[in-house]
Amino acid sequence: MITLLDYGAGNVRSVRNAIRKLGFEVRNVQSPDDIVTADKLIFPGVGNFGVVMERLVRDGYAEKLIERIGLDKPTFGICVALQTFFEGSEESPGVPGLGIIPGQIERFPDHTLSVPQIGWNGIKLRKNNSIFEQYRGEKFYFVHSFKATPSEENKDWILTTTDYGEEFISSVSRGQVIATQFHPEKSGDAGLRLLQRFLENREVVESVVTEGNLRTEPTRIAKRIIACLDVRSNDTGDLVVTKGDQYDVREEGEVRNLGKPVELARRYYEEGADEVTFLNITGFRDFPLQDQPMLEVLKQTSKNVFVPLTIGGGIREFTDSEGNFYSALDVASRYFRSGADKISIGSDAVYAVEEYLATGKKSGKTAIEQISIVYGAQAVVISVDPRRVYVNSPDETSHNTIECATPGPNGEKYCWYQCTVSGGREGRDIDAVQLVTVCEALGAGEILLNCIDKDGTNSGFDLELIQMVKDAVTIPVIASSGAGSAEHFSEVFKKTNADAALAAGIFHRGEVPISEVKSVVAADGIETR
Repeated sequence: MITLLDYGAGNVRSVRNAIRKLGFEVRNVQSPDDIVTADKLIFPGVGNFGVVMERLVRDGYAEKLIERIGLDKPTFGICVALQTFFEGSEESPGVPGLGIIPGQIERFPDHTLSVPQIGWNGIKLRKNNSIFEQYRGEKFYFVHSFKATPSEENKDWILTTTDYGEEFISSVSRGQVIATQFHPEKSGDAGLRLLQRFLENREVVESVVTEGNLRTEPTRIAKRIIACLDVRSNDTGDLVVTKGDQYDVREEGEVRNLGKPVELARRYYEEGADEVTFLNITGFRDFPLQDQPMLEVLKQTSKNVFVPLTIGGGIREFTDSEGNFYSALDVASRYFRSGADKISIGSDAVYAVEEYLATGKKSGKTAIEQISIVYGAQAVVISVDPRRVYVNSPDETSHNTIECATPGPNGEKYCWYQCTVSGGREGRDIDAVQLVTVCEALGAGEILLNCIDKDGTNSGFDLELIQMVKDAVTIPVIASSGAGSAEHFSEVFKKTNADAALAAGIFHRGEVPISEVKSVVAADGIETR
């Protein structure tokens, strides 16, 4: 029996599903003493360092974790769990960690790379460890803004390191205790094999790596290929995956039906998608939260899909038809507990930015702020839906403009990107640069950059928009809208600094397989998983 330390963190369901997928039974810690007596303990970590430590201390788990690790009992920590092993973190100044490993957790410098680090990166083994006996050089999934730095004081703990601007500790081990900064439960087959070695082995065995076997070349983060599923109910009330043409999802009066969301998500995972994104474009607004159909989609998908899942649509505060009030954090928490790793916020982000621009200060009440404070910036994605507004001169508008490679319909040489709400149906007096810069300041960790003009055209991504936004923020940007061929993915990575690229219709209709995209991108010398 495997024991899981579920202290109310985010997506613990995926860890539980991974354990069961590997053929093991799992139970939750019921009392602090269970931490010490458990045969094998998995300690997942999701969210803000300070919030995690507060919960561990509050529930009496912190001192029992220290005792267990001191007894050298089989323990596997994941992500923020690794960070709690250290003395403290810049993320939460003044909050002590477990103090098992010397050193402070520090933020990645964001002057050259996107922060958070989100995506698939490699590792360099610094010790031989039986958990890694079946490791074949694959990349693992990382999502974090803070990292542990190697030092003389903590070198005996270092199992692997990884490079992202600088070298950081990507896993630690000593005796029967191991912790990874990456998420094995979100790292596909490679991650599942790692977990299986821990679950199966009666004892972890370590030995020194000889100098000749040490990997010296830096690891490189991969560009992500993401499959997006627009989900809504059709006219008979069934949930289907659909795709619009400039956000119009109807064809001859009927909602386009391109498949069932759970089945398609599993297919894309098996074909090699680096992430799967669900965008709920139906307004399930009169349902009690526990009946939200997308919650069940996430629960079922996470049973067989072991890459990150993002959910967007309806992540805001609301009062249901029974009079129950839910904050945005309540809604997001339910989605995290159902299997989501990241939350995508669309229209509400625009309203939050409008409020910020009007007042000049943070309210602390926006969905972005609420979710980011508890779960970390990496859990908050902003879905931007802009359209081009052409002008003859930058002097004609107060908004951020670019000079267009292709003139407008009346020969205009410039344009700005107007943000929209309500599925692109309503334009607002705010541009894409204003939106993303304020959202980053409010605590968002990633931008999903759509383009209404490009949606459904298969003519390629809006390269000008993408680079404009990349130049404005330090957080990762996902290029979306317009992909019609595998070559379009190579083009966006070559000509912009996009961190990932997303497509929907070409995958759903089988026009371009994910494997073809990966092959073409890799052949062009772009790092892939």
